[in-house]
Amino acid sequence: MKQYSRVYAEIDLDAIAYNMEQMKKRIGGDSRLIAVIKTDGYGHGAVPIAKMFESVPYVWGYATACIGEAVVLRDHGIKKPILVLGCVFPDEYEAMVQNEIRAAVYTEEMAQGISETAVRLNKTAYFHIKIDTGMGRIGFPVKEESADAIERISRLPGVCMEGMFTHFAKADEIDKTYTLVQHEKFLWMKQMLEERKVSIRYFDCDNSAGIIDFPDMKHDLARAGISTYGMYPSDEVDKSAVDLKPALRLVSHVSFVKEVEPGTSISYGGTFTAPKKMRIATIPVGYGDGYPRSLSNKGEVLIRGKRAKILGRVCMDQFMVDVTDIPEAGFMDEAVLIGADGEDRITVEELADLSGRFNYEFVCCLGKRIPRQYRSGGRIVEQIDFFS
Repeated sequence: MKQYSRVYAEIDLDAIAYNMEQMKKRIGGDSRLIAVIKTDGYGHGAVPIAKMFESVPYVWGYATACIGEAVVLRDHGIKKPILVLGCVFPDEYEAMVQNEIRAAVYTEEMAQGISETAVRLNKTAYFHIKIDTGMGRIGFPVKEESADAIERISRLPGVCMEGMFTHFAKADEIDKTYTLVQHEKFLWMKQMLEERKVSIRYFDCDNSAGIIDFPDMKHDLARAGISTYGMYPSDEVDKSAVDLKPALRLVSHVSFVKEVEPGTSISYGGTFTAPKKMRIATIPVGYGDGYPRSLSNKGEVLIRGKRAKILGRVCMDQFMVDVTDIPEAGFMDEAVLIGADGEDRITVEELADLSGRFNYEFVCCLGKRIPRQYRSGGRIVEQIDFFS
């Protein structure tokens, strides 16, 4: 396996498997999970994660944001169902049907277009009806007219209306009132469809926050997104209910160490000036890799188990840190940007707070310039490198 010096992301597949097991225990019963692997598995790598879950019975399938992400999974041999949570556009219907990808259907016109495509290709198109219970994004509104439209959709040729789902907007907040109202609306829509003799196999409400805080609000399926990767949806969910293990470690190496005199300015704009004689190390990572510029003069890295603060602005490809109090720090020393080193750990949440982001956004922005190294059973099992 290739060794990476500039930067690499270490992905712990065992941690991801553990996290999914914990979420399954939380929902219990016969309910199954959808592994949400949109945005390349929240920056962790969709394909290796999907391959790992192909043989796991309680993982029903996967969810992506767009048709392109789903097709990539099929191209890599993924067989389980894939649900596209966002819009599948008319020019994508053929790829959807040919690859047996599930669309989120939320208009009658969309369903008709998919039906026509399926009939033309002499295939069956599978899709899930999306209900807007309060997210205000996409979905059929909860009313009788929507139930009538869905009943008509169920009779279209060439289609299988396999599921119905909604998305909770505030399940990760302390006040659960809004989520309870959303769930009641979902049940009302389900009842209206039952009255119309509409047959649907799978019902699905919960996201990660819903699984953690509403384990009794179970349906056939539940979507595990951020929790799959060992992160909690917010600080307001009951973290004691589910033990999660962070799956990502971001590592670089020191590329240069120098001593500077008092008055020396560091990086673009000279936003940091050395107040005394200092030792400064350069880290060859920057916002071109998705490491945010907003960590300038704020963030820290771990070198030899000790914290080194960022000095000056984060550049596109490099930034500088203070190693004055780490006299042993030198060229090629490991610099941990995310994860543990010794007894200390830098979390995604810490960096997200400092940079004005949140954990979802932070990991999703880690760029393809960063090689991903996958570990299981204490060894490297796969590497994905954009440049190889």
